[in-house]
Amino acid sequence: MLVSSDSPPAFNRRSQEVTATTVPARQLPIALALMGLSGFAALGYQMIWTQQLGIWLGHDMAAVLAVVTAFFLGLSGGAWLLQGPIGRSVAPWRWYAGCEAVIALWALVLSIGLGPANAWLAQWMGPTPAPLLHWSLAFLATLLLLLPATLAMGATLPAMERLLGWLPSRGFAIGALYGANTLGAVAGVLVCALVLVPAWGLGCTTLACAALSTVCAVLVWPAFRARGVADPVTVHAGLLTAPGLAGALAATGLLGIGFEVTVVRVLSQVTQNTVYTFAMVLAVYLTGTAIGGFAWQLWHDPSADPLRRRRLLLVLLAGACLLSAAALSASPALATALAASLPATPAGAMSAEAGLAALVFALPAMLMGACFSHLAVEARVRGLGLGPALAINTLGGAIAPPLFGVVVLPLAGPLAALGLLSAGYLALSGAARRGAWPLWLGAIGLTLAAFALPPLRLVDVPEDGRLAFHREGVGASVSVTEDASGVRRLRINNREQEGSSATFVADARMAYLPLLMHPAPRNALFLGLGTGVTAHAATELDGVQVTVAELLPEVVAASALFRPTADEAATPVPQIVVADARRFVRAGGAAYDVVVADLFHPARSGAGALFTREHFEAIGARLAPDGVFCQWLPLHQLDLDTLASIVAAFRGAFPEAVAILATHSLDTPVLGLVAGGSLRSGDTAAVTRRLATARQDRLSLLRLDDPFTVLGTLVADAPALARFATAATPNTDDLPVVAHRAPRLAYAPDSTPRQRLGALLDRLEVRDVPAPQEASGTPADRLARYRQARNRFLRTGMDVQPVPDPRVMADRLRAPLLDIVRLSPEFRPAYDPLLRIASALAPLDPEAADTLLRDLEQANPGRPEAARQRAALAAARRGAANP
Repeated sequence: MLVSSDSPPAFNRRSQEVTATTVPARQLPIALALMGLSGFAALGYQMIWTQQLGIWLGHDMAAVLAVVTAFFLGLSGGAWLLQGPIGRSVAPWRWYAGCEAVIALWALVLSIGLGPANAWLAQWMGPTPAPLLHWSLAFLATLLLLLPATLAMGATLPAMERLLGWLPSRGFAIGALYGANTLGAVAGVLVCALVLVPAWGLGCTTLACAALSTVCAVLVWPAFRARGVADPVTVHAGLLTAPGLAGALAATGLLGIGFEVTVVRVLSQVTQNTVYTFAMVLAVYLTGTAIGGFAWQLWHDPSADPLRRRRLLLVLLAGACLLSAAALSASPALATALAASLPATPAGAMSAEAGLAALVFALPAMLMGACFSHLAVEARVRGLGLGPALAINTLGGAIAPPLFGVVVLPLAGPLAALGLLSAGYLALSGAARRGAWPLWLGAIGLTLAAFALPPLRLVDVPEDGRLAFHREGVGASVSVTEDASGVRRLRINNREQEGSSATFVADARMAYLPLLMHPAPRNALFLGLGTGVTAHAATELDGVQVTVAELLPEVVAASALFRPTADEAATPVPQIVVADARRFVRAGGAAYDVVVADLFHPARSGAGALFTREHFEAIGARLAPDGVFCQWLPLHQLDLDTLASIVAAFRGAFPEAVAILATHSLDTPVLGLVAGGSLRSGDTAAVTRRLATARQDRLSLLRLDDPFTVLGTLVADAPALARFATAATPNTDDLPVVAHRAPRLAYAPDSTPRQRLGALLDRLEVRDVPAPQEASGTPADRLARYRQARNRFLRTGMDVQPVPDPRVMADRLRAPLLDIVRLSPEFRPAYDPLLRIASALAPLDPEAADTLLRDLEQANPGRPEAARQRAALAAARRGAANP
């Protein structure tokens, strides 16, 4: 408990052990501008270094927490260690200039050395490190890599506050400086995320931020050097004389960042969870704290009782946390209303996300900014100093991400976490005085109520369905819902569907196709598990050992609900490794005959890193000789420009790559980029040999029972892909095109998946084939006809809307599908729909059904189904005529 028995002095300048010359108020705007530029650069660095360090750390929670905690500890250390030298200096402008110069210099060092350091650290950590080694190395390496810059960053605010000293009218300028620094950080988040990184890349954006730090270092000299600052400031052992204040600083840092972590987790289940979502949410949070800092500066009364003001702010924060919990529970409805009130454009959708974040974040964030400013001035008055106050507060903030992200949220859930935060603020408000038992009782009651209330689960459960699985993990919330028909769907953060029990054929084909293209695969690596259907299907092929790298352990647990049925339980089980896919590949290890990368939603935060040229090159290094790599891409979640950037990156690693279609679906088309294997040569004999080694019943179910069905999936050879991606900017680690372009389609779709598929086929420039009477009948000609028939089939489906009346469907599809059957007898997808139409048509119009079957029999006399169905129809008619 944070109980203080000391009686704090009033905010009276003359009662302090502090001496300083007065800095004219006209210098305050200069100081605010410098702090704004410094905040801009600092948040730019943080965003850039987080992405760059993720290359070797990965995107699991250990990596995220390592970067955040290391960054906060560096800031805390700088504020604590450098406060004394800054306070004793009679020329503190030198310290401020020196700190900004160190930041700029170290940013340049990291821009050169972070790449080699990443590679070395990834090799040292290995693909599957033990948890203790993983967390320890991730944290310590990140801390040491960033330490020179973060130490200097932590000292910039105390150095500037020392420069300003007392202002003649409003007391300390801490609130204004804090607000300006935070508003600069807001600008840094938005400008870097929305403009600089998409246009320039991470490296050039680093140079821009380093230039801003250099400007701050240079401009502070002429602005403050001639003023003469102050006698040295004495900072005494405030921790001993004001333990309640020190505890309040640490606790508010812990509670404030804990609140941010909790709310961001919940909002990720309502928002699109893109790189822009993170930028908007962080900008709203920082804007709120900046407004709070400025408001406190205006509200501050040096003669008021500081403890009473502190208690008021803490009680208000406790209430604000409860209001945020209520807003979060209504966030799905709020998000829908905001989206409907704004234009259906990417800018409108991002504004809706910002508006939702404001409804949840704004009030608590403003109170947090005011509370920190108040505590900082209390610390300055008591002789603790701004630097130590900032250090203690930031140290508390550094503890929050691992505490809430790893312990509180997974074990208690977000609603209990918000209740604990509210109770913490309420208890803290009474910790500074005796006789505050009502506040303590209230805090205890809030804590108990938080655990007793229903959890804050924002999961879209189908009508008449049920929630079959839900788990709050360290990295995400994972759920499985089941609808009234028994179809189960796996989702991450309630947004990202990872598959369903109704898509077995499509999921299994994504395993079989790459494996059938290799002459004799012995081992295969799957990046991403999803429902597990794809990886389990791979184990059905004899002699193939399957390894799966999956980021989230909760997905591994949820995949048990999609395992094969009892009669298939004898098949081998894949070896599942819980690991980040990039780190697993990059860290080296075994070579694989086949590597299959699962479908990743390209707009989701972190997914774009799985489509970079460097990642594809790392996979190439893990392929055995004659190995096959297939990257599946969800065309229903990709615009063609983003797809072209991915293709350009893929071709940078595999120049001879080709593209295939997993299925003939028009609403969820899946494109595969394939390197190696038998597709490029069109070797039907090799594929025939591979098909002979597989289960024939499974091949028949998946429509992969002859070489044309396998090789006929090709939609673009290497020259066609080269033409498609000629003008595209490759997606790379330095220029993350996908992360910044793909969200546009998620926010405001400008076309349907079938429209994009049709446009893709047009841009791939698939060439026509000879007329049927001119065919030579060679395998190459038959394969060309199969592919042409497939494209005609897809284009026919794009123009036809299904209706229940088979007579209407017969009129619409009879002629185009019969032409496709004549073009390629091997293309069964055009043959089977006509059989189904004839079967549905028979009770309504037997003559029309007989005619359709006769035409189908003539179009493809090699298939017996039409003749058998026609004979059965005739027998049924005779039986009806002669009962």
